[in-house]
Amino acid sequence: MALTKVDTSMVESSGAFGRRNILINGDFGIYQRAQQITGIGANASTYYTADRWKMDMGGSNSGRVTMTAGTEDAPTESNVTTSLKLACTTADTSIGAGEYFILVQQIEGFNLQQFKKGTSGAKQFTVSFFVKGNGSATYVVELYDNDNGRQISKTFAVTSSWSKVELTFPADTTGAFGNDANASLNVAIWLHAGSDYTGGTLNSSAWAAQTPANRAAGISSFMSSTSNELYITAVQLEVGDTATEFEILSYPERLALCQRYFQIFKGFGTSSAVMNHHNRTTTQRYGCLNLPVSTRISPTLGYSSLSDFISFVASTSATPTAIVNQGSTGHSIEIYITTAANGTAGQAGWLRVANGGYLTLDAEL
Repeated sequence: MALTKVDTSMVESSGAFGRRNILINGDFGIYQRAQQITGIGANASTYYTADRWKMDMGGSNSGRVTMTAGTEDAPTESNVTTSLKLACTTADTSIGAGEYFILVQQIEGFNLQQFKKGTSGAKQFTVSFFVKGNGSATYVVELYDNDNGRQISKTFAVTSSWSKVELTFPADTTGAFGNDANASLNVAIWLHAGSDYTGGTLNSSAWAAQTPANRAAGISSFMSSTSNELYITAVQLEVGDTATEFEILSYPERLALCQRYFQIFKGFGTSSAVMNHHNRTTTQRYGCLNLPVSTRISPTLGYSSLSDFISFVASTSATPTAIVNQGSTGHSIEIYITTAANGTAGQAGWLRVANGGYLTLDAEL
């Protein structure tokens, strides 16, 4: 049988193959918590909208920000359709020395070993993204090594039109990333800072032990006016000195990557079942919630309000007085529920959440 020659003229012969982007949710299209949060203020360091992206805000900052994930505004050349929008709603023109406002994604050590940091074969880091604002501004991207207290920063410019930013950071042969599930690297976008972080000279040429004043020197202040806006999308971190096109993953893949760190179980329609349980006593119920994705660590359980839940046993129901994480393997979580007395020991039942209520499992870095 004759062999057919394969045409390889259209096959890429150089560059990165396989999974390239080490960041998760770089197009800000996954937002399990909320799409928009207003009034984000001082000393707020938490996840508000887009999964995996934390707003870190501290000091005496009197500015306030609205954060909107999944905004349908993105440049055609980015290959994505959504972005993150930040809007200053209260200005802060008297900047305290210890103020800062940072958009950051923390990355666990397991996902960073390909950089070979701390070895003689250490690799370069390249960060790329698309960005626009309401006018001209200068901000900073910082790579911060949590394991060794080392960092490096580079500035980037923003205009009123979409532009692509490509920043290559040198390899670092000092200080290896931990090969574990803990936070090893922060990719931080500095948008506002006081003199404690801007009073020195930007450390932009080589990794070094962090000096606070050198981390964000030269940046503009996002809090300078309530006219200030920032759109950002297609954020990518990859090995090497070349920024490739933003890596497109399917929605199920992107959601699953986010669910390693955070999962939410919501009610749909009138109500929805959360899990089955059984009565240990008339007031104690135990159930096992199997998770769609294994969490990074045993998660912290949260919920909207106990009044949003109903525990059914046979033909009776009761509102829980407590819902507690009894332990987790990462693959599943054992949940303990207490209620007023109803049913009998050994009976089976189920936990239901009403429309608008939710149960959360948080394993964030």
